[in-house]
Amino acid sequence: MGNRLSKIYTRTGDDGSTGLGDGTRVSKDSLRVSAYGTVDELNSAIGMTLACDGVTDPVREALLQVQHDLFDLGGELCIPGMAMVEDSDIDRLEKILDQLNETLPPLKEFILPGGGMAAACGHLARTVCRRAEREVIALSGAEALRPQPQRYLNRLSDLLFVISRVLARSSGHGEVLWQHQRRRKTPPAE
Repeated sequence: MGNRLSKIYTRTGDDGSTGLGDGTRVSKDSLRVSAYGTVDELNSAIGMTLACDGVTDPVREALLQVQHDLFDLGGELCIPGMAMVEDSDIDRLEKILDQLNETLPPLKEFILPGGGMAAACGHLARTVCRRAEREVIALSGAEALRPQPQRYLNRLSDLLFVISRVLARSSGHGEVLWQHQRRRKTPPAE
């Protein structure tokens, strides 16, 4: 592959538009650009997680593969009609999710984001993933999209939750449980 970006700035977006992968110009605040922009943000949040100390090899391997998948997913969203995310990608996420989850105790309380830097970054990535999923849903309401990108993001957010639990435990920080009993319950006013 040659030099794809020989010049970083082009000035073509100064008017508030950007080019999709098929050459179509759209507004930078379009649903499509918002969706693939948030997928890019998600990839960066996963990169932050990977940059933390204490990321175990199985988690690192899974997240690196996810980063490649997210580039594919972004490409699919950037090029109308493109198909890059496959059912096998979703199946792979489910397999990893099941493997990591079977090492964890059952949940009895909600977990607060935290449990060390890597786990906290994983939780941040999970919330960005949920936003990306919502934006893909909004885009699919306006334009025809295959179901795989939405399904992939839905499964990925579950995986990121489990990865955050694994990282909190492996770091020694442990999970931060929501203390729902900390407030005295008052009956509703009549």
